[in-house]
This record gives sequence, C-alpha cells and structure tokens, in this order.
Amino acid sequence: MKLSQRGDVDPFIVMDVMEAARKLEAAGRHVIHMEVGQPSTGAPQAALARLGDALQHDAMGYTVGLGAGYTVGLGLPALRARIARHYGDVYNVDLDPQRVVVTAGASGAFLLAFNALFETGARVGLGYPCYPSYRQILRALDMQPVGIRTTMENRMQPVPADLAGLRLDGLLVASPANPTGTMLDRAAYQALSDTCNASGISLISDEIYHGIEYGSVAETALSVTDDVYVINSFSKYFSMTGWRVGWMVVPKDHIRPIERLAQNMFICPNHAAQRLALASMDARPELDANLAVYKANRDLMIAGLREAGLGHFAPPDGAFYIYTDVSAYTDDALAFTAALLQEAGVAAAPGVDFDPEEGHHWVRFCYARQTSDIIEGIARIKAFMAGRRT
Repeated sequence: MKLSQRGDVDPFIVMDVMEAARKLEAAGRHVIHMEVGQPSTGAPQAALARLGDALQHDAMGYTVGLGAGYTVGLGLPALRARIARHYGDVYNVDLDPQRVVVTAGASGAFLLAFNALFETGARVGLGYPCYPSYRQILRALDMQPVGIRTTMENRMQPVPADLAGLRLDGLLVASPANPTGTMLDRAAYQALSDTCNASGISLISDEIYHGIEYGSVAETALSVTDDVYVINSFSKYFSMTGWRVGWMVVPKDHIRPIERLAQNMFICPNHAAQRLALASMDARPELDANLAVYKANRDLMIAGLREAGLGHFAPPDGAFYIYTDVSAYTDDALAFTAALLQEAGVAAAPGVDFDPEEGHHWVRFCYARQTSDIIEGIARIKAFMAGRRT
C-alpha cells in the first residue's frame, strides 16, 4: 500500500527525548524533566470537582437543555461566551462570542486556521526559532513554511523589516514565544499588523502562554486589529495539557467557513473537556499560585544557567522556557542534550527542533516543574558543565 508524502515530516524531537528519559527511568535512573512544556500541576481542583459532580448526573450523552453529547461544531455556547468575557476582563477587548471557536487543542486550531486561510503551496512566515509543529503541519498540508531569521536585538521576534522580499501569504507569530519566552508589545503588534494589511499577508497570533507572564500582562493581537486569527489553549496557564481544549478567535466573515471545516474535521471538541475548561476559567486564584512557582523557578534558572556558563539568552518575559546558546561548548545540540541526559540525568530539548538552520547551537530548558526539581536540575547542569570546561 502506497503512502502519501504528507507523513514525510520531521519528528517532534522533544518527544524522542521524553522517550529516552522514560527508558532511563524504567531502568532505575532518576531524571529531572526540563524537556517538555508541560505544567507539573493538573487541572484546577475546584474545576475537577465541578466536572466530577456533573459526571455523576450526566453521562455526557444527549440531554435536552444541557447540550450534552455532540456539541455544536464551534463549541459549547456557554464556553464561547465565557472566553469572550475573558477578553473584556483581561485585555479590555469587547469580543463577540460568535467569533470564538473552541477547538480540539491548539493543534486543532492550527489545522483549521491553515486550511481556512491558505491554498496549496502558500508561503507562511515563521520567526526562527519557533514551535516545531508549525512547520510540520504546514508541510503536511502542502504549504511552505518560510523561516525568518530573528535576532537577539529584537529579542528573537520578527519585525516588519524581516518580511521584505519574502512574498508571504501568511505570518505566524507567538507571544509569549516557545522556545524563547519573549513577548510582543502593543507597538510591535501594531507594526506587524500594519505591514501584513498593506501586503495582503494573513496574520496568525499564537497566544497559548498568555497568563504566564513575569511583569506586564501579555498583549493580544486583538488589541490592535480584528483582521487576525488568535489562537489560545487551556493547556498552559490553565494546566490542562491532556484534556486537549483550545480556542481561536476569527474575523466575523470567517465564522461560517471555519464552522464548516470544524464540523467535518472534528464534529466537535470533547464535551467533558469543554465543561472542565468552562469551570477552570473561574479558578484563577489556584492558577495564579502556579504562576508564583514559575516565577521563582525562572529566577533560579536565570541565575543557575549563568553560573553554569550558559548565560547567553534573552530573559523570558513569559511562558516557562529559557532558550540558551551552547555554541561555546558544542556545534551539535542533539549530542549535547543526549550527554546531559545520560551523564547528568537532566532531559532538555535540542534547538534543532525549533530552528532547523541554527538550532544545533541552542538548547531549551523548561522550568515548569516543582521548584525542588529545578534546584536539583540546576545542580546537575552545573556539575555537567564543570566537566565540559575542564
């Protein structure tokens, strides 16, 4: 049986690192996990309790009035309305709930967005380094990811001048970004939006790390334009990675085309997960306590990596990553992270996942675990690096 070329995409290397770490743990080794962007906390306890109560009285089959069973393709109306209210509460953006699309994780949102916006062969700009699945999803859809080289001066975010001559159909930006944790402020969003509008470039803003910030609140692209697709998720701030619920905000005239795609691709997002997501939006005190842990971990990681000789990075404004330059010690980040795992028991993500051109000089460390793990991980990294410097 012949395979199509759509599956001929690069592996998600961080998942390979996770598997290597799992094998070490199965053999009795203790591993500090800094490779995957997964909060060590679970979904909010109060929200889980509310879902548990609902499950006792509603088997999630069809129930008149509750909208159980299959939900409408765009998501539970109550959840869409609550997400819209969230934009008013946090960003002072008046958002029509009809523009909110609940999706099967942020990955489902990217599939819908790429299919709705772009034709086969479309050129979509990505600021390197970036989340690797952007490239692979685009390739699987016969579209062309176009790497945009970013600089430390611009905190590893694309700026309008970077787009000149690229003949782009689309631009995808992320703030806070994975793997760097850097953010776009309102002026930066305005400049990119103006450039895209003037050039006929469709703008997509990945905002899934909103809520995890260490100074000013992250700006949403919706604060400067309605001519944008904004993608978010319950995975990070809301600590619901495995529940696979995301959302997307689209222009009004895109709602029906997106609905048709969603109905046929997914029917609807998971009903129980949507109910949990709705409840989690009222659990901010518990979720903000998680943020305090990330803040403490961030400060420890910045100081610890600098002491270990790995201090060339843009300090993160948000998310829970540090993307650091290891070129003084290696030109092979894959080999470097493999040695760090085998010798020190610390799992980290090689930069080639995020930047196929220059990522062999970079490593991403995630600090979403408990603080005790971060302290132990830093001690192991320091010992490992001391051996590299002697």
